[in-house]
Amino acid sequence: MDVIIECKKSSIEWGEIDVALFAAALDWNGKPLKSPVGFSFAMDDTSFWFIATHAEPADLHPKARPGQFTPELWKHDVAEFFLTNPMNGRYLEFNLAANGAWWAAEFSGPRDGMGEAPLQGVETFSDLAPDGRWLVAAKFDLTMMRERFSLSPDSTMNATFIVNSPEQQFVTATDLGGGEPDFHQPSKFKQVQFMQEAELKKALEGM
Repeated sequence: MDVIIECKKSSIEWGEIDVALFAAALDWNGKPLKSPVGFSFAMDDTSFWFIATHAEPADLHPKARPGQFTPELWKHDVAEFFLTNPMNGRYLEFNLAANGAWWAAEFSGPRDGMGEAPLQGVETFSDLAPDGRWLVAAKFDLTMMRERFSLSPDSTMNATFIVNSPEQQFVTATDLGGGEPDFHQPSKFKQVQFMQEAELKKALEGM
């Protein structure tokens, strides 16, 4: 299945987000998660959004601070997405902790890092419930995503999670094959499909 980016006619606002959530219920090895993880990609006229949720408490990086660029988030629980640049073959990895801390890096090939990518203008939002459930989102300037990463129908993407730290379970929305967990397989990422809100709703109702 392609990666769906839901296109909204009205502005997306935190606290009033109404998007389709896609779920993943198995980890890398096919073991069921205690609770499925959920994610969404969406955009309006000015912004691109990554939204993630899990109904289990998150183990946060001890240095994670809401809205702050924080290295090594992947050593603890985190939601991630990967985005290829169809113009040059590079790809972006973006990590988002349950409290809104974030990290990003660019790669010229699988695990061939070009350095951290402290993106400009990233906004994050988070909601941590008393029982540990969390909902988090990152908002990006749409023009920046198009100009810097060539976000388009030619792009490929994947959503991934690391949960249940320190006994980490690795989750990928796209089947990346067996072996040891490795999210850095851009050749296996799925094509982006932009779908209008009404079109997506109709498609989901028919599933």
